[in-house]
Amino acid sequence: MNVIDQYKWRYATKKFDAKKKISDSNIELIKESISLAPTSYGLQLFKVIIVENQEIKNELKKASYNQSQISDASHIFVFCNSTKIIGDDIDTYIKNKSSIQNKPISEISGYGDFLKTTLLKKEHKKVSIWTANQVYIALSHLMTFCPSIGIDSCPVEGFDSYKYNEILNLNNRNLNSTVVAAVGYRSNKDSSQYEKKIRKSNDELFETI
Repeated sequence: MNVIDQYKWRYATKKFDAKKKISDSNIELIKESISLAPTSYGLQLFKVIIVENQEIKNELKKASYNQSQISDASHIFVFCNSTKIIGDDIDTYIKNKSSIQNKPISEISGYGDFLKTTLLKKEHKKVSIWTANQVYIALSHLMTFCPSIGIDSCPVEGFDSYKYNEILNLNNRNLNSTVVAAVGYRSNKDSSQYEKKIRKSNDELFETI
């Protein structure tokens, strides 16, 4: 399949085959696709919790209004945005930039100072909104990559974030559960896979000026 065919093949899978599990090697590929997603300033101010433990998935299902894909999917990717930016986040980024791009700290420390001046003064609420927006870019990478290796996914926003935060012990880590992706293999009983996508025509959706 070419890329467009992959987009047509994928759909928001509602019923997963609970018996089929994603291989460790494919999980690593999905992780790599998420890691390569662009983020503002390249800071990656989020964390992705990957849940494969069935007991925890069952708990999360209860906090997701009993949606079956949470318990039946092979893995649950919980995208969590950072609710607070600290100087260490920026220092770590600058150190990594120096190491990976082989640049002396002295050459890029000014950029680190710029980031601190720009970001550390942001209000708490604005930080959460900004970092949550970054998470959706990472989610889109997962969803567009998975079809290339024959894996299905379903984005989920219908869940109690407060309960997720408690179950996954996020509150004391300056993290908040933002959006979820259930990932696995579609069930033959999922009728949604046979339905045509409903989309606006390009004439309606796009405007060139």
